[in-house]
Amino acid sequence: METGKKPYVSAIIAAAGQGTRMNLDINKQYIDLSGIPVLSRTLCVFERCDLINEIIVVINSEDIFYCKQSIIEEYGIKKVKDLVAGGRERQNSVYNGLCHVSKNCDVVIIHDGARPFIDERIIADCIDKAQTNGACTTAVPVKDTIKLSSDGEYVEGTIERNRLWAAQTPQAFRCDILVKAHERAIEDGFLGTDDTTLAERLGTKVGIVMGSYKNIKITTKEDLVFAEVMAQKQGID
Repeated sequence: METGKKPYVSAIIAAAGQGTRMNLDINKQYIDLSGIPVLSRTLCVFERCDLINEIIVVINSEDIFYCKQSIIEEYGIKKVKDLVAGGRERQNSVYNGLCHVSKNCDVVIIHDGARPFIDERIIADCIDKAQTNGACTTAVPVKDTIKLSSDGEYVEGTIERNRLWAAQTPQAFRCDILVKAHERAIEDGFLGTDDTTLAERLGTKVGIVMGSYKNIKITTKEDLVFAEVMAQKQGID
């Protein structure tokens, strides 16, 4: 990418998770928060962000028609280039989305569809950090005291909290780095917990962008209660 040139940014929204921990009949991405589906709230932030050129949404194959009609079209989200079927694991799903980004892509930013309270400041910071550093993750300092236990029965030690960060999304990368990281993982049969783990395996130094404690991932029914309160407050603000 030329110095001073505005990067072409592709956003991959990972929304293929089933949300089995909620024991609900509906995919967690489509649950309403104050009348607006979780995934719609997430996509609308990326739609509004001037730095995002295109959006690729990775979802369950059986949800493609519903998502197109009830999420994309219903909420007027114009930047979605493709709806892509997810894979067996999240890593496979992200790679499926990566295969659909534009050939002009400079920076790829990956975000969980179930994190609807992301804001444009964090998105912008991630894109900037990816350009200068090659790879970055949003993260927040850990607030709880962390205990180490191998068996879940006894404490083996206490980990220094001031060195611990809880990773969130977005995570952003120069496109060439992310492609190489995923291809290497496929070659090695490696499955990572997030995309920065794959970049780390290449020796890429991953930067940190300060996230937000509001940037929760909706995973459990308890998360939904908190998210509903946040959604209502967001509506007032």
